[in-house]
Amino acid sequence: MTVGRKPKSAAPSRITIHEAKTQLSKLIERALAGEDIVISSANHPVVRLVPVEARPAVRQFGAFKGKAKVTAAFFAPLPDTELDHWE
Repeated sequence: MTVGRKPKSAAPSRITIHEAKTQLSKLIERALAGEDIVISSANHPVVRLVPVEARPAVRQFGAFKGKAKVTAAFFAPLPDTELDHWE
């Protein structure tokens, strides 16, 4: 097995479980680079190696308190020309 980087459009790389055990660090690098890695057992695909997506930051309630002002214009009715765009 050669451990080179393939473009994202290439067919998934099929790797045996034994190869995955011995080349795990390199396979992780390839997956992080966007390569599609499929690990097979007995010539049947069983698992796909993909990067974990970062979790979004937890929002803190009230983080913008006092930093924005809502004027009376916010509560005024919209003109008919504007309402027409929403219907």
